[in-house]
Amino acid sequence: MYNAEHIKSLQEKTKQLLKNKDHINASSIEELREVLRFHEYRYYVQNDPLISDFEFDSLFKVLEKLEKADPALISPDSPTQRVGAGLIKEFPKAEHLVPMLSLENSYNEDDLLDWDRKVRELSGLENVEYCVEPKFDGASISLIYEDNLLTRGATRGDGVVGDDISTNIKQIRSIPLSAAFSEFGIRQAEIRGEVLMNKSNFKNYNEKLMEEGIPPLANPRNAAAGTLRMKDPAEVGRRNLEAFIYHLSFHTEKKAGHYKAPATHSDTLTMLWELGFRSPRQEMKVLKGIQEVIQHIRGYEEKRDDLDYEIDGMVVKVNNLALQEKLGMTSHHPRWAIAYKFKARQGTSKLTGVSFFVGRTGAITPTAQIEPVHVGGVTITNITLHNENYIKEKDLRIGDTVLVERSGDVIPQIVKSLPELRTGNEKTIRFPDHCPICNDKLYKTEDEAVWRCVNINCEAQVLERIIHFVSKDAMDIRSFGESHVRKFYSMGILKDIPGIYELDFEAIASLEGFGTKSIKNLKTAIENSKSQPLHRIIYALGIRYVGETTAKTLAHAIDDVMDLKDFDEEKLLKLEDVGQKVAGSIVEFFKNRDNIHMLEKLKDLGIQLRQEKKQQEEGSLQGQTFLFTGTLSKLKRSEAEERVERQGGKILGGVSSKLNFLVVGEDAGSKLEKAKKMPSIRIISEDDFMNLVPE
Repeated sequence: MYNAEHIKSLQEKTKQLLKNKDHINASSIEELREVLRFHEYRYYVQNDPLISDFEFDSLFKVLEKLEKADPALISPDSPTQRVGAGLIKEFPKAEHLVPMLSLENSYNEDDLLDWDRKVRELSGLENVEYCVEPKFDGASISLIYEDNLLTRGATRGDGVVGDDISTNIKQIRSIPLSAAFSEFGIRQAEIRGEVLMNKSNFKNYNEKLMEEGIPPLANPRNAAAGTLRMKDPAEVGRRNLEAFIYHLSFHTEKKAGHYKAPATHSDTLTMLWELGFRSPRQEMKVLKGIQEVIQHIRGYEEKRDDLDYEIDGMVVKVNNLALQEKLGMTSHHPRWAIAYKFKARQGTSKLTGVSFFVGRTGAITPTAQIEPVHVGGVTITNITLHNENYIKEKDLRIGDTVLVERSGDVIPQIVKSLPELRTGNEKTIRFPDHCPICNDKLYKTEDEAVWRCVNINCEAQVLERIIHFVSKDAMDIRSFGESHVRKFYSMGILKDIPGIYELDFEAIASLEGFGTKSIKNLKTAIENSKSQPLHRIIYALGIRYVGETTAKTLAHAIDDVMDLKDFDEEKLLKLEDVGQKVAGSIVEFFKNRDNIHMLEKLKDLGIQLRQEKKQQEEGSLQGQTFLFTGTLSKLKRSEAEERVERQGGKILGGVSSKLNFLVVGEDAGSKLEKAKKMPSIRIISEDDFMNLVPE
């Protein structure tokens, strides 16, 4: 799409626009749009940004300002036209130019061999060239471009008619608003693809939902499909969907004989890539004969979990387009393509009971007990049901047969019950109105779906807060695992968080499994925890909504934990990553006299609640950002991160254009794959890191 000379020219234009951004006027608006389209392509399609998010946003705001001042300057393919105005009342129907047929499915290698035999018989060839690409597990879409402009986006629907979701499609930044089809002699084109939410975005989005007491989405596929049909385009944009485009289903020529027709399917994927689409050009493989295809599929299934997007199989297509035409279609599917489905990650089981657990914030979480079922490589016996609304929406009953799904490394979910299999003996799940532990009345606020026990002294909450306090990411008391906490608590040896530092080791020594060495290790770990850095202590307190990143933000803003007593919501909201709910929760925590008493007692017991802030500008890593992936063999992850921060560097939460170094340990996954596509990121080993950032 962009050759080296063009990229150099656009980079120079970018530099000049950034330098003079306060003086850009309407005469430069087309140049500004061209630059923004280029950088959208680099970021969202190639995963290889050439400018920072801040620089892109600053130019985008200039364009918005110019178009607002003179709406006549707005063009249909302006980058500003992705953002929808207002809510969508309804989705009109859209008839596809060519029906979207389903693919024939295969579930084993014998099916592939049989399909290949039919292809060879119909084609008269002894060996056929195939193009193999991932079968993306998302939502199918159809896009129409006319005279290079995106004019319509639609769902698959029934294959003949779908829903017109053009406004929502424009929120997906890997889909260009204009593409130079005319350079290939095409006036009108209908192309097909799949919309996805990648695993990283899906995980981050679900974490936000759970923080707000909302049940997480079951899988990325449902997340993508549901997002496409949302009424609020702005929310669609916030969910960071992406699209793979893999088929040119229809076209009309600009002038007769001007269409530069690709000869193969792989050439078509290359053409789409050159037009600016995220086609599976990098993921595809052209192979000769079905045995090569089978070997390739075996290998791809093994690395399926390493990808940052969900796939549920592979699609095998006859590569030669003329041969595709010769093979034709049935009324249901093309004869020249087949989908090979990977092993199922769903299974059915019986819901045998529901237990209600009390978390450290008082949230009541129902958990289903099911008959053991093997799904996605693990045996599942318990599944969280999240809250009362979740149970009602899925109409779950004790005794139901349920469909269970495990997608990648996502928590298992009950997809649905199977009411047609009910016998009449099923029982309604009754949500308690009193805490199952302390019997206090439960409460639920209007803005939450979660019932809570508000008794801060409820034994279940106290126990969960202690478990959190000693955990690896909090105070990291190594020899003090959850089982020890539960055992000491049940015996009355441990009653609260300060009690960790007042343990009766003589009583512990009388317990089975606690010898001289194990007690010494426990004493040492507890003593060492007294000097943990400030951000770990803040995180260990278990303040609702305060995760590790927010704890670090708070630690940078104070010298002593007690300083937070004087922070009101207005002051907290000025801090990075602190929103209204987080601020409110922090204020509530430090209003509670029991919490202040606990902190005062911890201070008396020798826990370091005050920490002198280091002058980061003196560090050798000032302004540098790091991320760790995989298992480190020589350092704990927390130790490595602390080394970076002591030298003025910053730890990021994911791979982005802001990342300078990715440190790779053993069994690195999707973060490494994504970083490989971004030349601006330096990928280094653990040894390289230790040389770069010595103790």
